[in-house]
Amino acid sequence: MPQILIVEDEAAIADTLVYALQAEGFVTQWTSLGGEALTLLENGTFDLAILDVGLPDISGFDVCKRLRRFSEVPVIFLTARSEEIDRVVGLEIGADDYVVKPFSPREVAARVKAILKRVAPREAPAASAPSTFQIDDAAFRIHYHGQALSLTRHEFRLLRTLLGQPRRVYAREQLLDALGVASEAGYERNIDSHIKSVRAKLRAIAPSEEPIQTHRGLGYSYEPEA
Repeated sequence: MPQILIVEDEAAIADTLVYALQAEGFVTQWTSLGGEALTLLENGTFDLAILDVGLPDISGFDVCKRLRRFSEVPVIFLTARSEEIDRVVGLEIGADDYVVKPFSPREVAARVKAILKRVAPREAPAASAPSTFQIDDAAFRIHYHGQALSLTRHEFRLLRTLLGQPRRVYAREQLLDALGVASEAGYERNIDSHIKSVRAKLRAIAPSEEPIQTHRGLGYSYEPEA
């Protein structure tokens, strides 16, 4: 069963989340401190973390930044802040979703289920992988011109989606769905920063090639001959 780590300093909120998640069949563990959460995540086998932004020792944003140095486990932020900039920052540093307090525990459980479903490995025909790239879905790794790319989980899924159908133009909303981020959340422009990062890693290996093409007003595509 999926294991969920809850990082929340308010016991009443944590209790409602534990109850809602366990009712859906999840195994839960709770801690109130960000430092302890990082230790648990580094040594454990959690499938997702629910992370409060306002923790007593270090902020949830800092926890997520440190977590991304060693893990791509999905993260849902919980916060009393509702400003758009806070939501954007949370997603840009590697979160998968953002829930503003007060919230429905059942809604959080539903979001957990949706994220875990989206991040589950997807099978794809081997023929869809172009020769320039070698894709290892089981290891979440892509080789480019024989060299392994150092990709985050979001970058892997983004590039994997583009490679799956060469020359198809994907809208930002479609790419967000591939990352496991709800398109209705309004963070389509985050795709641009992920594309920029992936392009930089590709250029470090083959500076003269530009396999990811921008289609202004439409989205992005993989062009084998570009």
